[in-house]
Amino acid sequence: MCSHRSSCPSVQADTAHVVVAHVPAAHVVAAHPEQGWSLLCDGSIVFDDSGVLLPDGSVVAPHRLQAARLAQAA
Repeated sequence: MCSHRSSCPSVQADTAHVVVAHVPAAHVVAAHPEQGWSLLCDGSIVFDDSGVLLPDGSVVAPHRLQAARLAQAA
């Protein structure tokens, strides 16, 4: 699906990158921040809560910090 130069890694590799680093390797082709999601050129949909919907319909659940860790960070 991707047509930009130096093509994207596979969806599985990209998903791991999104979950770990919060920065997708695939390019955003449609951003809808008012709705909380972006479509990536590999067909994945990334949500603001860090969840991902993959092109095959599978889901990567959002990962959130535990409340105790947030309190320590503050």
